[in-house]
Amino acid sequence: MKKVLIANRGEIAVRVIRACRDLGLKTVAVYSTADSEALHVLHADEAVCIGEPQSARSYLKISNILSACEITNADAVHPGYGFLSENANFASICESCGLNFIGPSPKSISLLGDKAQAKEIAKSVKCPVIPGSDGVISDADEAAHLAKKLGFPVLIKAVAGGGGKGIRIAHNVEEFKRMFSAARTEAEASFNNPDVYLEKMIMNPRHIEVQILADKLGNCIYLGERDCTLQRRRQKLVEEAPSPILTPDLRKKVGQAAVSIAKAAKYFSAGTVEFLLDKQHNFYFMEMNTRIQVEHTITEELTGVDLVREQLRIARGEKLLLKQKDVTCSGHVIQLRINAENPAQNFSPSPGVLEYYLPPGGPHVRIDSACYSGYKIPPHYDSMIAKLIVKGKDREEAIAVAKRALAEFHIGGVHSTIPFHQYIMEDQNFHKSTYDITYVDRLIDGGCQFIP
Repeated sequence: MKKVLIANRGEIAVRVIRACRDLGLKTVAVYSTADSEALHVLHADEAVCIGEPQSARSYLKISNILSACEITNADAVHPGYGFLSENANFASICESCGLNFIGPSPKSISLLGDKAQAKEIAKSVKCPVIPGSDGVISDADEAAHLAKKLGFPVLIKAVAGGGGKGIRIAHNVEEFKRMFSAARTEAEASFNNPDVYLEKMIMNPRHIEVQILADKLGNCIYLGERDCTLQRRRQKLVEEAPSPILTPDLRKKVGQAAVSIAKAAKYFSAGTVEFLLDKQHNFYFMEMNTRIQVEHTITEELTGVDLVREQLRIARGEKLLLKQKDVTCSGHVIQLRINAENPAQNFSPSPGVLEYYLPPGGPHVRIDSACYSGYKIPPHYDSMIAKLIVKGKDREEAIAVAKRALAEFHIGGVHSTIPFHQYIMEDQNFHKSTYDITYVDRLIDGGCQFIP
């Protein structure tokens, strides 16, 4: 592996380019016409335009990406996250073209991308799963009958889902069929697959995920967990590691469950196993993401392990450098997603030109971003401006660093989520860790304007 094409954009493309440089690998950026002045284009050794601003005509257009590999003689592809990162067909085509796909095998992506099959894998290794249907359920009457047996509220979830899409909640039998139809319609539109399954809704849970690394030789480790409970409409806003509510014993059980699932799926590369934790601290398998996560940064800062570099090493067939006993976690790390959105207007998108962009610095502050003063944030993609990652010797100190960094972060020309994060860093429920995944939505419904 000598030259890596990054089939993505934004901060994750910049992040992958940096990891490649550390390993002495050449890089190729691909970009749409809307991203011609993007930072990943400037940082890469080579850059190729692959189409129009719409994702379907550029970053999702497999033939254009493969053509870019051919003309630059790239021999590997890193998909980043989003776009084609969990597309088993893309991974398979890369392999058939002699390209090293930097991620798991197409079979693992397909297996774990099917939420119903992934649930069966979890069951096979005795990992607790949320009660629900045995796989796909397509008949509305049959589904309604099962929903009554499970007890409302019930989640209707797309088998191929992700990013909060293809999910509906039915609170009673009267609205079930309408929600069932709506979930199937959205699943078909978003994933070209209308299949759904049912799950009993765990009320007011925490969202816990475990980072794993596995090589092609059968070695697999977990690198602690991340608490991703602070979400708006199932979109993560704040992540931290370690979780402030897990005991050492529960942390070990969740980590071992994640490794068992990855091994059962014959998984290699970086991956994340996601769980829900109820009020009694029972954990349930939710899904496995077969890619690098947006929030991989906090695990890197917590453990000192460069996860993207490990992805590259694993793709080259190298053995994991760490055994489970070698993994150490120190301090507390928090990531805040700084998006081009207006939290005072229900987080409405705010694309446009960054008239100025002055990120914070100082001890224990990391910024992952692809923005700069004068950069135009296009309306076609994710609205992320930057990821602000802070660390302290404990959670209290990490929150203090976050407050300092947010006060130093100056963005002009667009709205950002900084006021929301400043509010949360002062919020007593956040400080006491007495919140669940519905907390932010309840704040919004209560009319909170997120004025720090």
